[in-house]
Amino acid sequence: MYYAGRMNSFIFKGRTVFDAIASYRKMDGITHLEFNYPEHIEGYDIEEIRKAMGPLKVNGFAVRWRNLWKNGDFTNPDPGLRREAIDMAKKAADICRSLGGSVITLWLENDGFDYSFQMDYKEAWDQILEAMREVADYAPDMKFSIEYKPFEERNFALMDSAGMTLLMVTAIDRPNVGVTFDFCHMLMKRDNPSYGLALAASSGKLFGLHMNDGYSHQDSGLIFGSIHHAQSLEFVYYLKKYDYQGVVFFDTFPIREEAEPETQANIDAFKKYLAIVEDIGIDKIGEIVSRRDGISAHKLALSMLR
Repeated sequence: MYYAGRMNSFIFKGRTVFDAIASYRKMDGITHLEFNYPEHIEGYDIEEIRKAMGPLKVNGFAVRWRNLWKNGDFTNPDPGLRREAIDMAKKAADICRSLGGSVITLWLENDGFDYSFQMDYKEAWDQILEAMREVADYAPDMKFSIEYKPFEERNFALMDSAGMTLLMVTAIDRPNVGVTFDFCHMLMKRDNPSYGLALAASSGKLFGLHMNDGYSHQDSGLIFGSIHHAQSLEFVYYLKKYDYQGVVFFDTFPIREEAEPETQANIDAFKKYLAIVEDIGIDKIGEIVSRRDGISAHKLALSMLR
C-alpha cells in the first residue's frame, strides 16, 4: 500500500507546505503527497515544491472552491462563476500533471441546497454531468474522482451517497471518472463503507480513499480504526479482495494532537488492520462471508481483536 497525509494537519498549526513536506519525508510509511488546489499551490514556486519533495511522489490534487462559490460549484447560478469552477479543475489537472500526479479529487462542497423549492434538481444534475464530462475530456490522461459528503457545507449535498455518486459516474460515462470514498463521510450518511467500496472497486471506479473515523453525526476526522473496529477491518478486506493499488490518504484532523504522531498513528493502525486481514487470509474471510450468517461474522470480527 501507498500512504499520504493531510497538509492542513500542519498548516492549521501555523506551519507551511514546505514544513509539512519535510515532516512527511521523515515519517515511516509516507510515500505520496496530496495537495489542495489552489490553497497549497498558489503563492508557491512549483520547482521549489518539486525540489522539496525528494523521493516522495505526488498522488493528486483536491480542488477547493471557497468564498465566491458558496452558492454552488458546478451548479452555481452565476454562469461566470460556474465557468471559473470548471476552469479551476482543468488548471488543477495541468499543474498536478506537471508534478507527476494523476488524480484530481472533486468534492462538490457547495453543490447542494438548504430549502425546499430552492433548486431544480434535474437541471443541477445535468450541470454536474456536463461539467464533469468537460473536465474529463480536457485531460483524458488524468483521473477525476468525485468525493461525496451527505451534508456540510450545504444541508443537503447533490452528491450525498455512494449510490448517488456511482449513478452520476455511470451517467458521465468516461473511463477517467470515478469515486473517492471518505470513510467518515460514509458513516455520516449511515452508509456501510464496505458496500459502496465493493461496488466501486469491482467495477474499476475506485480512484481514491480518505481514511479516518468518527461517531457518524459529523465529520470528526479521528484516527482510522479508533471507533469502528469491525467496519474498518471489513473495509481493508475489500481493498485486498479487489486489489486496490492506489494511495491511502489519511484525512484526519489533529486539533489537540501533534500532526506528526497523529499521522503516524493512522499509518500504524492501517498497517495493523492490513496485517490481520492478510494473516487470516482473503479466502478464509471470503468463505465466512459467503455463509451470510451473523454469528459466524461476529466470531470472525472477535477473532480479529489482537
